[in-house]
Amino acid sequence: MKSRGSRGWGIVRVAFLAVLTLFTLLPMVWMLLTSLKTQFAASQYPPEWWPKNVTFEQYSLLLSPATETGRDFLRYMFNSVWVSLASTVLGVIVAVPAAYAFSRFRFPGRQLLFYSVLLRNMFPAVVFLMPLFILMRWLHLVNTEFSLILTYLTFGLPLSIWLLKGFYDNIPAQLEQAARMDGATRFQAFFQIVMPLSSPGIIATAIYSFILAWNEYLYALVFLNDKSKLTLPVGLQRFFTEYTTNWPGLMAASFITSVPVVVLFLILQKYFVRALTEGAVKA
Repeated sequence: MKSRGSRGWGIVRVAFLAVLTLFTLLPMVWMLLTSLKTQFAASQYPPEWWPKNVTFEQYSLLLSPATETGRDFLRYMFNSVWVSLASTVLGVIVAVPAAYAFSRFRFPGRQLLFYSVLLRNMFPAVVFLMPLFILMRWLHLVNTEFSLILTYLTFGLPLSIWLLKGFYDNIPAQLEQAARMDGATRFQAFFQIVMPLSSPGIIATAIYSFILAWNEYLYALVFLNDKSKLTLPVGLQRFFTEYTTNWPGLMAASFITSVPVVVLFLILQKYFVRALTEGAVKA
């Protein structure tokens, strides 16, 4: 009876995961199929589920520097890569020592300061739109990529610090003490002992920061008004016009935009899962 019941629950779990996977993949599949259709086929009703005349015209337009659409799209992609990578690198550089300090050092107001860092995540991002815009205007950073980099750094740091602090809490301090007894300085013990052990948490933090910056739309829309500095989420608006929408082009651009994030997560997912399961045990 026990084996029969466990087998039944196993079938239920597999069926649930299959439905969840299908629900997750269906938008991506529909996006890809629509990008391979002609404009006429994409506008048909009832919809044409499978493209009869497959065409890669939209992809060739988007990825070709010889066309205006291609030049604009490649420029948007370069801007997104630059902003996302800069935000990720700066976020890791700031989050790693901050999380280590919260984990290893005891100083007055430590708990209050730590929870005040997390307090920002209790509010939606739109609440900070006007204050940050005024701040960026005062710093003369409006319509520059640096305004987005600083903004994304602000949004990504709280969770990054929280993840890394939990990871450092699970690394025994005795390892550093043993290195110190062998003549290593605190910095040497940190870089040679703690950093390699915390690499899954650092990678997870980098993934989170990169995805946040890559997908962000609202602040990129408000802070940037120069066409040459737009990022991909805002640049996709160019496929919408007053009288018609280039649905195949929009779906092709959206699919290309989604690929880097999906590939990055698939390659590094084991580090991300490990960081969430090990690093988030303690806070």
